Amino acid sequence: MARTDSKPGPRGERGELSARILESARTEFAAQGFAGTTMRAVARAAGVDAALVHHYFGTKETLLNACIEFPASFLERVRQTWQTPAEDLGRALVATTLQNWRSPDSEPVLRAILLIAAHHEPTRERLRQTIAGQLMGPAAIGRTDVERTTRSSLIASQLLGLGLVRYVWQIEPLATLDDAAVIDAVGPTIQRYVDGDLGPTGRDV
Repeated sequence: MARTDSKPGPRGERGELSARILESARTEFAAQGFAGTTMRAVARAAGVDAALVHHYFGTKETLLNACIEFPASFLERVRQTWQTPAEDLGRALVATTLQNWRSPDSEPVLRAILLIAAHHEPTRERLRQTIAGQLMGPAAIGRTDVERTTRSSLIASQLLGLGLVRYVWQIEPLATLDDAAVIDAVGPTIQRYVDGDLGPTGRDV
């Protein structure tokens, strides 16, 4: 995580500079990859001295970790959604996904981690751990642990794909489709993964 102690300048200024550095770093990591990104390039994009980036975040790896750290508010929204009654869970999960992509606390992290994970194995592993432990972990669906993880992973595949197509790639008409229409269209698919027949896959778990 980003270090917040012993930083120069007033507290408000420190927060603004840190946020600016993280915004620039997410863009650089997504476009150039981990290997192609330099602290100097991040500093230049943020309009600060490279020494300040090192002072705030230490190493490039620490900076990357700060860029892809999901905020507690995002994880809490997901946790609360999993408490929804099973019969309403499909639509609720889609609605929360749309909310997370609209929220300024989580949208930059979601965008960055999906783009960076495409070409950086440690970030992919971080994403896998987050999905398994914190996004799918609270799920209370299925009769066995294997069934729970199977259903949860199918749900995750749909919701991650929805985020990519709608918000990252911005493919029309999904990119500008009304939220209610998206929930109506995707919710039943997610609901089938919650409690419906999964075909041969479901009979094997």
